[in-house]
Amino acid sequence: MMISLVPALLAQGTSSLPKYSDIESIGKRDINKGQSNFTSPAGETRLGQKVAAELERNVTLVNDADIQGYVDRIAQNIAKNSDAKFPVTIKVIQSNDVNATALPGGFIYINTGTIKAADNEAELAFVIAHLVGHVAARHATESSSKATLMQIGSIPAITLTGGALGTAIQQSQIGTPVGMFKLLRDDVNEADFLGLEYLYQAGYDPQGALRFLQKLAVLEASGPKEPSMFSTHPPATDRIQRVETEVKTVLPTRANHTISTAEFDEIKARVN
Repeated sequence: MMISLVPALLAQGTSSLPKYSDIESIGKRDINKGQSNFTSPAGETRLGQKVAAELERNVTLVNDADIQGYVDRIAQNIAKNSDAKFPVTIKVIQSNDVNATALPGGFIYINTGTIKAADNEAELAFVIAHLVGHVAARHATESSSKATLMQIGSIPAITLTGGALGTAIQQSQIGTPVGMFKLLRDDVNEADFLGLEYLYQAGYDPQGALRFLQKLAVLEASGPKEPSMFSTHPPATDRIQRVETEVKTVLPTRANHTISTAEFDEIKARVN
């Protein structure tokens, strides 16, 4: 059962909170309990290594130790403040597209276009936290298991904004039940929710999540439209509304948090 980010009781005006709102228990929670997943953790790691190797044969990775080290430090800080049971490996792809990818087993790729689109470190950290949310919830292999139950092809990767993945699914899975697309959208909502928690727990300003989603909304509005029932991602405007609710109802107020750093400005200036 997927997380309900804006539960019916909350809509009715009660103080009930979404499942997994206990941020003090992050890292001790079994967020995969009860999920259908035919892949063992060890098998997921092997699958991730295979898919990552294939991906890297088809992209250009950034060969800059400073950029790589910077995004890795953010990722490891997020990971240690998450429910992920896999070690997180992150690499940077040279691409102007504002997107990022989570593969099975903790393998994450972020485009240089995403770094350039962020205005501060909290925004960039949310992108990474969203992907760590996918890793923690094991969405890639969970979706593959659900696809198997529906007798359709596997789904080995999940992206930040949809794009090529959604198009590929539409083109290659003509018989895909509409319900499968809903499950993928639910995964994105869950990753937003978990990523928001991990962002907060790692010390970042949760408003960074909203600001970056607002950027995605602008890009989405100017891009090609696809039928909503076949979209792998909820509209960015819907994601913003959900995250706004979660910030107000789930995250405790605090006086200090990280918005940005001088290192972010230096790294962003190095990105081509």
